[in-house]
Formats: sequence, structure tokens, C-alpha cells
Amino acid sequence: MARKLSSEPWIWIHQRDVDIELEQSADEGKELGKLAAEGCALSKRLGTKEKNGPATPELQAAARRWFEKTLALRERGSYAGQEPSDLAGIRKLRTPAPRELDADFSSKRLRDRILGAWLGRCCGCYLGKPVEGAHRADLHAVLKHQRRFPLAGYFRPGVPRALAKKKSWPWEAFPSTHGKRYMPEDDDTNYTTIGLAVVKEYGRDFTPEDVAHFWLKNVPYLHTCTAERVAYRNLAAGVLPPESATLANPYREWIGAQIRADGFGYLAAGRPELAADFAWRDASISHVKNGIYGEMWVAAMLAWAYVLEDPRAVVLAGLNEVPLRSRLADAVRNIVQLHDRGWTAEAAVAEVHRRWDEKSSHHWCHTISNAEVVAMALLWGNGDFGRTICLAVDAAFDTDCNGATAGSVLGMMLGARRMPERWTSQLRDRLHTGVAGYYDVSISGIARDTAELAGKLRKG
Repeated sequence: MARKLSSEPWIWIHQRDVDIELEQSADEGKELGKLAAEGCALSKRLGTKEKNGPATPELQAAARRWFEKTLALRERGSYAGQEPSDLAGIRKLRTPAPRELDADFSSKRLRDRILGAWLGRCCGCYLGKPVEGAHRADLHAVLKHQRRFPLAGYFRPGVPRALAKKKSWPWEAFPSTHGKRYMPEDDDTNYTTIGLAVVKEYGRDFTPEDVAHFWLKNVPYLHTCTAERVAYRNLAAGVLPPESATLANPYREWIGAQIRADGFGYLAAGRPELAADFAWRDASISHVKNGIYGEMWVAAMLAWAYVLEDPRAVVLAGLNEVPLRSRLADAVRNIVQLHDRGWTAEAAVAEVHRRWDEKSSHHWCHTISNAEVVAMALLWGNGDFGRTICLAVDAAFDTDCNGATAGSVLGMMLGARRMPERWTSQLRDRLHTGVAGYYDVSISGIARDTAELAGKLRKG
């Protein structure tokens, strides 16, 4: 029997949307007052098993009105005024830093570094994809059951019976990668492909509206999630950026934009300001504030990774493109400080888990919690590719996203020639995506296209 559209997450405003909005508003320092009680009552109504579920016109209209009220509230607290979403406002609060870097930008070096980044992203995503959604204790239980603890290679099937029965264990995800000799479709690689395709089609001066148009034309609606699917819903209804990022979108600071940065970072290698500019144009259709900063940080890190050899320097340099006193910048700098004080990786991960509850979807999928994991993996990985992506995945939270991002940044630093074959050979140079025109491509081929376009952009 086909599923009813009304049951599909994010097509309509659902109970979870309201519950997450209550948390998101609190993060932003908004004083909800009576709106909190209204939200709880609305959540209960949306959660009832009425005819047509939450999709009744009256209930959806009430939910939209409630979201409009929460959006209009003034933000308070220490971060108020320090976290703008517009590009001009962001740039005013940056740290002075180099925006154009000197390096060898020969076609040979561009090809090697960008292929390394593509391979690193695919390997890290492949590693984390089977256990996306697993809690860290369960992930460790599987590895110990298989006598493969600590994590040092790709996952294999084989889960203790008691664990396989747990609702929190993503058992069905295991066949998604095991035995496949290619990188299966995943949103983490779809968006990297989209970044390349957008700049290819619309040029260096593409706009947020161009990104929106590309999505509607080339990306299936149900291949998007959380903030992206809400933004897609808004775009399809004629709501343009930046309003598409805020209308009934409680996921506006989740990780979705952060995983869309890489194509822009590749194309702007050595030019962190341009990379962050590209990232802002992309992120602003679906995210605000720290949701945007996550994408700008990763894009800028990749631009710096083309030049720098020290992961610590790359992590910090990426922050130069986001507001100095933002929550994301403060959180990432805190991870760097733990590293500098000599904390172990295990202690640093425990600190991330102390601050963020992996059993809360808002914490599990937030930009900042996952940015902390990426920073941790790059710092304690210390240039070792396998250790870096294993640290990113072993920390749990959004495993495929963090493995992909950490692998991408380090892959850019290493280049394809220095990437370990034990990780790359599994992919057999194939990538599947859900993006029109790129359903089945070679990784080397799409990396070559990316490098050629990056070279053209440098020449103007």
C-alpha cells in the first residue's frame, strides 16, 4: 500500500516541527511567554490521530500563524546582535585576515588536491553512512561484538540480537554501503555535486535565487531533509530567499547547510572569502545565523586547506569568515583550546556529549554540535586520514556528515596522491547521486570537471 502524502515528514507542518521550534527559539534567546503554552497545545493537536493527520487546512493554518509569531519575537541574550544572517552584517563582525592566498594553482596541483577532497568526502561519508543515527554506546557495542574496536575500517554487518531489536539502532542502514563497490547516493555528496553544477550553469555571480531554481529543476523533493525540505516547500509555494529559510522552518540552524559547503570550497581553493561568499549564497535559502556560518566555515576551511599543512591552522583560519563572537566560533575555539591543553580525543568527545544530548534530534542534528565533532576529528587526527574520519564517525552524532566533511578537508590538504588506497579502493572510482545529469559518474571525472572550473574562475 502506498504511503499517504500527509504522513510524509516535512511536507506538512508536523508535531516535531513545533517541538523543535520551541527549542530553537530558546537557543536564540527568545522569550516565548504565552506562545510556549500555545506551542505545546498545538503540538498535541498535530500529534493526534485525526482524519488526514496534521494535514487539515485549519490545523496547518493555525500552525503557520504560530510560527509567524515566534519568528517575529525579538532575540535576547549575550549573542543578540552578534549573529546576523545577511552577508554585509557577517562581514562587519569578522576577524581581519588574508582573503586571497598565494600558492601553486597549476592545473596539475588543482586536479590532485580537488580529487583528494572528493575522495576524502566520499570515503568519510561511506564510513559513517551505515551508522547514521546510532548512539555512541551502541556503535561501540557493535565494534566490540565484531572484535574490531576501536573503529579502524569500514563497517561490516553483524549486530548483537538485543541491539538489532532496539529502535535506536539503524539496522536497515547496513546494506546501504556494505559490499557496494561505489559511493551510494547520499545527501552529503548530492550537495557537493549541486555546488559544482550551480556554478557551472549560472557562473561565478550566481544568486540565492539561482540555487533555488536549480533545486526545483534538478533535485527531487523527497531527496531533501529537514531545513532543505522546508525551504523547498516554501520555494515551491513562491516564497523566495531569504524568507524561504525562515517560514515555518525550525531546522534553520541544523547541519543541512554545513554539508553543502564543499563544492564551493573546491571551486574557490586558495580564496577563503570567495568560498564563504559562495557558501552564504547557497545557505541563505534554507538557514540563518549559525546554520549559515557552518557552511561558510567549512567552505573557507577547504579554501585554506589547499595552502596550509596544519589541521589546527585550517580549523582556525576557516573561522575568519564568520562572526567572531558567534556561538559556532566560540564552540570551535573551545575545542581547539581543549586540544592545546593536552586533552585526549576521548575526553574531548565526552565533553561534546556532555554539552549536547545525542538522543535529542535538535542536538544530534545541530550545526554547532557537529562542527565541534569535525574540529575534534581534524585536530586529533593530526593529518592521518584514517584516524581523522574514524574519529569523526566514532563520536556519533551525524556520522556520515561529519565523516564526509572531515575527510573532505583532509583530502584537500593531502591531495589524491597521498590518499591511502585502503580507504579509496572500496569506491572503485564511482559515485551515484540523485542530481539530474549526475546519476552515475566517476569520482575522478567529476573532480576533473571541478578542477577545470576552479581554474577558469581564477582566470576571471
